[in-house]
Amino acid sequence: MKIYRFPIIILTVILAMAMSIPAMADSYSDTMAIYKKSSAVQPFFKNAYGYAVFPTIGKGGFVVGGAYGEGQVYRGGKVTGETSLVKVSVGFQAGGQAFSQMIFFEDKRAYDEFTSGNFEFDAAASAVAITAGAQAKTGTEGATASATAGPATGAQAQTSYHKGMVVFTHAKGGLMYEAAIGGQKFDFKAKK
Repeated sequence: MKIYRFPIIILTVILAMAMSIPAMADSYSDTMAIYKKSSAVQPFFKNAYGYAVFPTIGKGGFVVGGAYGEGQVYRGGKVTGETSLVKVSVGFQAGGQAFSQMIFFEDKRAYDEFTSGNFEFDAAASAVAITAGAQAKTGTEGATASATAGPATGAQAQTSYHKGMVVFTHAKGGLMYEAAIGGQKFDFKAKK
């Protein structure tokens, strides 16, 4: 049992740090501005029914891992509610990372499914990483990657909706290797 104490202590510290990062109002617009610079993401801003924005998600672990972040959900460019993301995973993983994330909803059905209260991505869901220097698509169905000088040059990772949703991430810092089992779970609270 003693071998598991250290990973649990590390996970607790990382999650406490992630939860203490306040999400400022302008951090949402700053986050969206980063994604709008990517040619892979631009079409989704124009055609999506709605989207969720997470300015900062903290992720970390050693064998047992976790992630936490808070965000806002938009429809028609207006905030419709607040959402939080929690992920717990078990498997081969080590390190810590902070990243932002955007989820686009293709239609009303996908938006309603996400905003129904509790939502969880299935194992086949994947994300496209948009970072200056490397573009990658990862998921349980395989992985592809290409290097570029930045979002405005070279080849971009191509993606499309999976069950009415598409996810993009942007690394902010840290390093983590993860080959783990676990899905992202979301809670939603409508704006009053």
